[in-house]
Amino acid sequence: MQRVSRAAVDVVGGDAHGGGVERVGEIGAGLCVLVGVTHDDDPPTADRLAVKIWNLRVLDDESGVMNRSLSDRHAEGSPAEVLVVSQFTLYGDTSGGRRPSWIAAARPEHAEPLVDRVVERLTELGATVATGRFRTEMQVSIVNDGPVTLMLEV
Repeated sequence: MQRVSRAAVDVVGGDAHGGGVERVGEIGAGLCVLVGVTHDDDPPTADRLAVKIWNLRVLDDESGVMNRSLSDRHAEGSPAEVLVVSQFTLYGDTSGGRRPSWIAAARPEHAEPLVDRVVERLTELGATVATGRFRTEMQVSIVNDGPVTLMLEV
């Protein structure tokens, strides 16, 4: 997860004519969350992740201290923006040889519903959520604010 000034995701070959690049998700200041799913993740895991993202105090308060969450921002009437992008490569294992192994990454049939559940739960909580597009080649543009980058485990 990264705190961002802005972030966007484009799909390569995703425009109406089958070539080029299509912007499918974009946010202003908020959080960009790259979500990796492994085999034993389940719907309660996705729910816990969404709640953690929503409540994590990584946004600056009026003194410039990381003391605000998306929840706080939403309660104050400000946008609580999140860009969620599925990223199976987060489970790449590079411990052996020169080529990563993807054995720990869940198959798309298992991963996609769980990424969708994170998005649904964040939306239910009050976030404005943009997403990438599953099973496509994506280009993610991130302007990291801080920089602040955290790995979340639930």
